[in-house]
Amino acid sequence: MKTSIAGEFKTLWRLALGAPAGKNHADRLERFYRPQAESYDAFRERLLHGRSELIDLLSPPDNALIVELGAGTGNNARHFGSRLAQFEAVELVDLCPALLEQARKRWAHESRIRVIEADATHYRPPRPADRVYLSYSLTMMPEWRPALENAVAMLKPGGILGVVDFDLPRGNCLADRCVCEFWRHWFAHDGVYLDRDHVDVMQSLTETITLRESSAALPYLPGLRVPYYIYMGRKPLPANTLQ
Repeated sequence: MKTSIAGEFKTLWRLALGAPAGKNHADRLERFYRPQAESYDAFRERLLHGRSELIDLLSPPDNALIVELGAGTGNNARHFGSRLAQFEAVELVDLCPALLEQARKRWAHESRIRVIEADATHYRPPRPADRVYLSYSLTMMPEWRPALENAVAMLKPGGILGVVDFDLPRGNCLADRCVCEFWRHWFAHDGVYLDRDHVDVMQSLTETITLRESSAALPYLPGLRVPYYIYMGRKPLPANTLQ
């Protein structure tokens, strides 16, 4: 994915300025992303790792209803490739009009992709979903716990929740605590709030299938590697379900 020098500079400049003030979360998102919406994907292709792996792990069945919360420009859905033809629908849900404009342009040709402006803490699809996933969006949601609870609530029993996002070291030694503080302050400048409780809450809401922890390089910052995780969990079946 290519980007122009001007587009790259615009994105870097917006990141350097940090998260803007706004009357609410939706307004802050729009102020932050509107200036960089067209160059958003090309820069983040080198920043956000593990997305294609997450989507491969989801393994949706035929005729699946899939929901992405915090879908942004809809770029992640391209990782489904030719499998899109097998699904009932993929719903791309986000609060930011500027990013959703890009999603609508990208998927105007694909009737199975539905682009929806809505809050992840309240949106519900027309029927229980087979798969719900979040890709580097949970850390940008002030109400992340209600968003996770809503994600699991919209799944059918046995459905799969998948999340990929930035992580923090899980050790308690001084070095790990120092690294945690560094990354917290680094990302908070741009409205990204890292929290080790995210994974703990996911594990309390779902039956853990996979938790993979890794790290990846940062653009323009040689030597720095940011932690990230991939989580997959299954919504429990009702207690009286026959096995």
